[in-house]
Amino acid sequence: MDVNVKIKSILRIRAFYLFFIISSIQLGVGIMGAPALIFIEARQDSWISIIIAAIYIVIVLFVMLLILKQYENADILGIQVDIFGTVLGKLLGTVYIIYFAATLLSVLITYIEVVKVFIFPELNNFVMGLLLICLIVYSVLGGLRVIVGVCFLFFILSHWVLLLLIQPALQIDLTHLQPAFQASFVELLQGARSTSYTFLGFEILFMVYPFIQNKEKAKTPIFMASLWSAALVLVTTVIAIGFFSHEQLERREWSVLALFKIQSLPFIERFDYIVVAEWMMITVPNMILLMWGVTYGMKRLYKLPQKISLYIVAILLLIACSFMGQHFQIQKVTDTVANLGFWIVYVYPFLLLPLVLFKKRWMKRKERETDAN
Repeated sequence: MDVNVKIKSILRIRAFYLFFIISSIQLGVGIMGAPALIFIEARQDSWISIIIAAIYIVIVLFVMLLILKQYENADILGIQVDIFGTVLGKLLGTVYIIYFAATLLSVLITYIEVVKVFIFPELNNFVMGLLLICLIVYSVLGGLRVIVGVCFLFFILSHWVLLLLIQPALQIDLTHLQPAFQASFVELLQGARSTSYTFLGFEILFMVYPFIQNKEKAKTPIFMASLWSAALVLVTTVIAIGFFSHEQLERREWSVLALFKIQSLPFIERFDYIVVAEWMMITVPNMILLMWGVTYGMKRLYKLPQKISLYIVAILLLIACSFMGQHFQIQKVTDTVANLGFWIVYVYPFLLLPLVLFKKRWMKRKERETDAN
């Protein structure tokens, strides 16, 4: 397995599109329930926890870029093989693939549950799962450039829903955000920790980076995308805390979607129906990128053709979502992904960086000794 990836020029994408890739994979089903989860830990100081989480993510992204820049054109799968050897490196790469697959499953079954709760209570999981998986397979078959196009287009077409937050924002009670600075430092950190599932996804950078054409310009769109996602979570959380009473917010699992229920037009009685349907444009790019990460990883590690692995994973996902219709099952999958993702995404890069730097310095010293002899 080659450490550095050789990408044809026709398959490369410009760094500008990293903004849409990172923001599309971060803004999924997690933001729908983020305000309530953060509020339980940090109460009215939840906005501080979100800022702490955003700063930490920027640091993690900086570390990831520093790791990637030590190589000519490598991804996380090649880097792990280079650092840990073939056997252990492929084992760790397999963990990444399993993590991506589990995250994809959690997004899929969570969105199906939301559709069942808000629109079609009797909807069969198999039918909805089949429709979504067909969209995912069709998009991934087009390759990364098509996937990036989907992320760009759906980003533009879906962000109009932010305008619907104006009405609840005008009705917020500022006393719900007072008194400020009451949460302890530990509670603020716990609030930041509760955002881990919401902000997961930016680790796709470890896979996409070799496909970037102008890598010297990658830093700005990456950081801007992460800050954009954090800003949206911050705004929705502040509005939710100000609009709902503390007791109401704790009871609402999908508090962001509940904000849209107050919208009413003469010809539309339940505007949340429109929003839940529109939310598919937010979750589909998320699932497409994760599916690409799974299939591309299997191709890199095990030389399995991407089309074959795509169909296999799609069938397994369809079977899994068909048997996971209970809320406690969905919650267990989500919690497992959040816990696994915390260590893989937020901790592991800090452990990997010193090993990469040590390996590179050791290789340079060895080359100098060889030249001297």
